[in-house]
Amino acid sequence: MQLNKLIGKKLKAIRLKNDLTIMDLAQQSRVSSNMISRIERGLATPSVEILLKLGEVFDKSINYFVEEIETTHEIVFSKPGERARTVFDDERYLQTESFTTGLRDPHFTSFLCTIKVHGCSGSEDMYHPGDELIYLLEGQLRITIANETFLLNPGDSLSFKSHLPHRWQNTFAGETRVLWTLSPYTTI
Repeated sequence: MQLNKLIGKKLKAIRLKNDLTIMDLAQQSRVSSNMISRIERGLATPSVEILLKLGEVFDKSINYFVEEIETTHEIVFSKPGERARTVFDDERYLQTESFTTGLRDPHFTSFLCTIKVHGCSGSEDMYHPGDELIYLLEGQLRITIANETFLLNPGDSLSFKSHLPHRWQNTFAGETRVLWTLSPYTTI
């Protein structure tokens, strides 16, 4: 099944299961009703940010929307070189290997990120719901969160609330390897 059709089908099903109109979902998620309608009809593929916002309403991860139930499991074992790439993969700056692809509706996403020399998240700050954990395996990474800068070296870790504006850059002369874990915001 095409990705945009799968996402649309799952979004509509969970919206109806929760007795929400498109307008209700738009208000709760802060995503326009027009965009929700286009996603549900398979006419638009939502960005990661939109999927995070929609997932927050239903206490679901991004994986819920993009994986078919028949292809997911309650236990996932993976070996180096056999892991799937993630939505964050960008051949120009970084390569990502997912540790959680195939896990049935996880409430977190974890991946190994190899950041090329001078690779960065861009000149603009990012922010999204949830939490992040970064554990530096090799190299060096400069991370700025809410105008506070941290320089991570091998063995260092950093956890933060992802709604804070943040950006990162590889400051090492070679590739930097990071274990990255993202957890969408969940309501208690």
